Amino acid sequence: MPDSDIGDVQIAKVTHVDLSELLALMRAYCDFYERSPRDDRLVALARALIADPGEGVQLLARAEDGRALGFATVYWSWDTTEAVRIGVMYDLYVTEGARGQGVGRKLIEACRGACRKRGVSKLTWETAPDNETAQRLYDSTGATSSLWKVYEIEAW
Repeated sequence: MPDSDIGDVQIAKVTHVDLSELLALMRAYCDFYERSPRDDRLVALARALIADPGEGVQLLARAEDGRALGFATVYWSWDTTEAVRIGVMYDLYVTEGARGQGVGRKLIEACRGACRKRGVSKLTWETAPDNETAQRLYDSTGATSSLWKVYEIEAW
């Protein structure tokens, strides 16, 4: 059920003060994808990005009353095929009650803004093939989907 009173949504960089609320959102995001990293590792990830914004940035969306509604994580990288810097939006999560109210769109726009501020040419991201709700949002932003297939392998 949607929250009817989220009001004006504010987006800001995550700071140490936000870590407990961010952890709850990161945990819900991981649960959605049926993953279960340890909480201390999730907090370490967030702390690393706070300490070194050259690696990336996490953004937190808050309702007018201060409630945390969602987050996004962008990592800085390169696209060799275009010889440009890119931002990779690796995470985008909005609480169930705030979905469909523009929070995800505002987080994407804030990620684009972070890219512009850093001089990055484009923002890229992936989603699960069956996450049709997210795909509808992404399609509505003017983004184009890629034909690339993603592979992964353990490093150790």
